[in-house]
Amino acid sequence: MPPRRRARYDEDAAPYGRRASSGMPEEEDGPYDESEGEDEDERRDERAEPRRRRAALNAVSAGRLGLRYIADLTSKETEGVTSVEPVENGWLVDVEVVEDHRVPSTGDMLSIYECQVDDEGNLMSYRRTRTYRRGTGAYGGGL
Repeated sequence: MPPRRRARYDEDAAPYGRRASSGMPEEEDGPYDESEGEDEDERRDERAEPRRRRAALNAVSAGRLGLRYIADLTSKETEGVTSVEPVENGWLVDVEVVEDHRVPSTGDMLSIYECQVDDEGNLMSYRRTRTYRRGTGAYGGGL
């Protein structure tokens, strides 16, 4: 079987016409070429388009942002997101953090941090809500 030949840009471009050294056909303008007759004011108006607002966060992206914010603020190892809940102006995210490593690891001290993220992804507030030993249940008992 003959080896497969890779397509090259200059083979895929316009099938006719002379090509410049850039591989673009000579009669076409490149992506940075200015067209003649275009006024400075017209170009300025094109750049003045209003910025598009970012789409509102979903639960997954809010959880990822909350995890990143808590890791950055506490400088501690995060275990993961334990809950994500929509609130009036954004999301409430709970993140589990390792406060203190111990041997054996069942003695590790963990904390839950709650952070509030607005719809645009900005951190509004955070606080530690609970500290407990790994392996204890929600109410202080064993698993």
